[in-house]
Order: sequence, then C-alpha cells, then structure tokens
Amino acid sequence: MDFNLSPDTEKLCNTLREFIEEEVMPLEKDRDNFNEYENIKLSKLDGMRAKARAAGLWAPQMPKERGGLGLSIVEWAAFYETAARSIFGPVIVNCNAPDDGNMSVLNKILATDALKDKWLQPIIDGDVRSSFVMTEPHPGSGSDPAGMMLTTAEKKGDRYVINGDKWFISGAAVAKHFIVMARTSDDPRNGLSAFLFHRDDPGWEIVRRIDNMGPDEHGGVCELKFNGLEIPEEHLLMNEGDGLRITQIRLGPARLTHCMRWLGMAKRCMEIANAYTSSRYAFGQTLSERESVKMMFGNVAHQIEIGRLLTMHAAWKLDQGSRARKEVSMAKIQVADTLHLAADTGIQMCGAKGYSKDTALEWLYRYARCARLVDGASEVHKMVLARAYEKEGDGFWSWG
Repeated sequence: MDFNLSPDTEKLCNTLREFIEEEVMPLEKDRDNFNEYENIKLSKLDGMRAKARAAGLWAPQMPKERGGLGLSIVEWAAFYETAARSIFGPVIVNCNAPDDGNMSVLNKILATDALKDKWLQPIIDGDVRSSFVMTEPHPGSGSDPAGMMLTTAEKKGDRYVINGDKWFISGAAVAKHFIVMARTSDDPRNGLSAFLFHRDDPGWEIVRRIDNMGPDEHGGVCELKFNGLEIPEEHLLMNEGDGLRITQIRLGPARLTHCMRWLGMAKRCMEIANAYTSSRYAFGQTLSERESVKMMFGNVAHQIEIGRLLTMHAAWKLDQGSRARKEVSMAKIQVADTLHLAADTGIQMCGAKGYSKDTALEWLYRYARCARLVDGASEVHKMVLARAYEKEGDGFWSWG
C-alpha cells in the first residue's frame, strides 16, 4: 500500500488541522464549555457543528450525495486522527462513536432511499443522535452475542415484539434512532436479527444512566428494559437471522475508527508533555534534555507509529473488500494499549500539573482506560488472533 495521501486529502487534513487549532482547541480551556459529564455542552455543540459544515469538514464517512465527504477508509484514518487532536474534535465534525458506526452500517444495509431518508439522513445532518443496542447483563450477551443473547423478538402478524434487558448502551440517553439486536430463533449462526426503533415508540424504557469513571460520550452508557416494544416488519434490517452478520459489518470498521481517534489522542498526550518538559527547568536543564525523559518520549513515539501502521494496513484491507478481522484486532490491541501508555507517560512527565485539570491529560487518562474494553476486550481480540494462527499457520503473515 502507498502511505502518501492524495493532494486533495492532504489539503482536507490541513484545513481540518487549522480548524481544530483555531476553533476547537480554545474551547477546552474554558470549563463553562463542558457539561456535567465532561463533554462539550450540547448548546455549544450545535454552533460548532455549523462551523464545521461551513468549512467543508462534515461527516467524512458519508457519501457526498448525502452531505458527507465520501472518503475512503484509508482517508478516514488521516482525517479522524487529525480531528481527535482535540477531545471535542470528532463529535464536532460528526465522526464520533456511536453515530459514526451506526451511520456507516445503515448506509450499507438499508434497502431503499426512503428508509435512508427516514433513519440515516437525520443522523448525517446532526439532527438526531443514535445508539446500537446489543450488550446485556449477565447471563446475557457480551462478547458472544450469538451464543448468549437473551432478548427476544417474537413475530406476531406484521410486527415483532421485543422483550429483554440491555446495558452499557452508548449514547442511549440522547439518542432518537436505535438499532436493537434480539433473538428470533435458536439457530447458532442465524438466530439473531436487527431492528430499527424510535425513542418515542412505547414498550421500552431507560432504567438508568450508569455512572462510570468517565468522561462520557454524549448520552453516556445506559441500562434499558424492553417490555413489549412492537416494531413493524419493515423496520427489520436485512432479513430475519441476519443480525450477527450486521453486527460484523458494523463492528469491524467501527473498531478501527476508534483506533484512528485514539491515535490522535495519543499524539495529543505527547504534545502536552513535550510543551511542558521543554519549558520546565530542574537542576540546570530542561526536563526534555534528560535522557530518562527522551527514552520515555521515544517509547511512546515508537508505539504510536506501530499503531498507525497497523491501523492504516487494516483500513487498506477494508477498502480492498476484505473483512480484515485479524488486522483490525491487531490494531485494536496495539492502539488501546498505546493510548493508555501515552496518557500515563504524559502525566508522569508533567507531574502534578498532569494529574490536575490544568491540562487534558487526566481527562485522556480516564478515557483511555475504556479503550481496552469497548468493542471487544483486548483478551477477546487476542483469541481472534490465536484462532487465525491455528487456522492459517505461516499463512498468518502472508503478503497477499
């Protein structure tokens, strides 16, 4: 693969870089711009999104005919990394989870323009937020939805009736459009189905917004209860029994877009630490001149570059039509670890200032801890790699 960006993509990323620097980064300095969950206030977000749209920096993953930028997945990698230099960047340009993954999968699988106009376009336009409803409390589904999902969808005439419990559902508190996974049969591969429903539909409720380390994406993570939610047959996604396939279509690219954003955040940690250690003197020299500090910087820079190479390779494979399952898993493991390393190292370099809220480091440190859990724990992805090696042997490292 060629690692050079096209002139148009390079120009776009430069424009984005300037926008983040001039319009977005200053917002982080004023705590009045943060909501109670330590994200940008929704009242502030709308105006910033209008600026991003006016600058031609809106919805990079969506087709141009629907108001997006129509970028390839490799181009997403450069764009998302640049956007995530600021903790507010991705949500302002509409490439943040969970909307990012939901838009991508709906754009691929919705069968008609009418359905896209109803369910997808409002998310692209930023008029509504969305949520993907799959994870369940024990003994229900987590990393093994096919084998453990307990939420059911029973066909009754021209409708499906949903009953069950879900939790740790990202964005649910502010979402209006939902994709819910439920069991429609006991078939081990084709027993799950996916459905669309709207926030105002009766028969379900948000039990609670789950407190966690934070900071939270907009809408947090919530516990939901379904008690007879009726969904019309036309809001079944693809065909009955295609739920696991839809999950795979969504989660592969979605996991990789996490990596793209996390790389931008890891670089931001380095940036903060470099600015501090270059100006902070102790025992007659700046901290950045000390060998121990140089080694710390070198280690993080090394890990970031490994993560970028793995991410770009996986993105390239996806662009070629591959599922890139092992490539995405390798990137997810590496970049999740790297973000945590970068935030931890940055705090160590900045000392008390890094631990305080005077920089974004403590925000990034808490955020980084969830990276090894979301969209599959690191241990699950290592199992994916082990199974691939068992199946492929030396072919695991094929150049093809």
